[in-house]
Amino acid sequence: MTSRIGFSVSTIFIFSVFLVAACGSNAPAGHGAHAAPAAPYDAALDTLRMDGEVHLRNVKQLTFGGNNAEAYWSRDDDHLVFQSDWDRINGQGCDQIYVMDPDADLTGSPSDYTLVSTGIGRTTCSYFLPDGRILYGSTHEQNRACPEPVIFEQGRYVWPIYDTYDIFAASPDGSGTELLIGGPGYDAEATVSPNGRYIVFTSTRSGDLELWRYEISTGQLLQLTSELGYDGGAFFSPDSRQIVWRASRPTGVDADAYKGLLADGFVEPSDMNVFVADIDGSNVRQVTDLPGANWAPYFHPSGEDILFASNHHTQDMGGRVFNIFAIGVDGSNLRQITFSKTFDSFPMFSYDGTRLAFSSNRTASGEETRETNVFVAEWVE
Repeated sequence: MTSRIGFSVSTIFIFSVFLVAACGSNAPAGHGAHAAPAAPYDAALDTLRMDGEVHLRNVKQLTFGGNNAEAYWSRDDDHLVFQSDWDRINGQGCDQIYVMDPDADLTGSPSDYTLVSTGIGRTTCSYFLPDGRILYGSTHEQNRACPEPVIFEQGRYVWPIYDTYDIFAASPDGSGTELLIGGPGYDAEATVSPNGRYIVFTSTRSGDLELWRYEISTGQLLQLTSELGYDGGAFFSPDSRQIVWRASRPTGVDADAYKGLLADGFVEPSDMNVFVADIDGSNVRQVTDLPGANWAPYFHPSGEDILFASNHHTQDMGGRVFNIFAIGVDGSNLRQITFSKTFDSFPMFSYDGTRLAFSSNRTASGEETRETNVFVAEWVE
């Protein structure tokens, strides 16, 4: 996973042990394509649901090995696109992009998953376009090799920012790959507005890791952020009027350290909070003010709450556990959504608002695993 920053899914477990690592979108609730099952709910059979997870029901595992993350819904809620280094489906070693049907009886067979990316280079952060094609970041055009992941630099846990990342689009079967957004420097972490008008992405084209907006019909670019620090993993609100993202705002010696790492092609994701703004970058508000890494934000279908991943509650344990939390857009009413004792992140609601896809290290037995898998659950208000 690169947690929306071109970093490998294979670092997720290490990231959860030390600090962190994240992308996104949303849309109006309501077409109701996936109604709740008629059969009575049996909590005893819901073995992947943890105690306290009152908003989740019928948790289903969709991948079964390796590291799989950032699963995002198609606009008809029939498919999920995700990135994976799972050797059963990906023998290349670097994260590649795949599509799967979350309603199928998935067993882990390679035939359950369709390769979207080219199978060369490293990829990150995929997302469905309105026309059914899929966006993703990839290094394949500038470097066919699988770049070695770097986890520590200058004694710090880091995400590498490969300047060979550009943003491509392809059909769900992997055909018709074309460059959409490119140029010198890092371009990745792209997501699409529900109204289909804009793409928001992270780029170093102005010298820092900033958010940029791309108008699909015209190709016009607008820089949305300008403060020193990493801005990334942005998603749109259901009404397409706001964006939510994660950001670091280093000052003093931390600012000097940030600049030094960035010059070497790295960022340290240990101190981040959640921000919102209007889609032209105005009216910026900080939503969370919590210690540790607060990231992977995503709007609730109501537009009034934000789900995000955080280790703020485990700082006394070294920040080794990440769970999904919810908070009001105004920063009020913080509450915990997931309760595994490992790693939960990358929440994304289906477009009809009835289901939540997320990534986790959880197992039915509760045993610790180094594998990160994709899960889907019915959402209960």
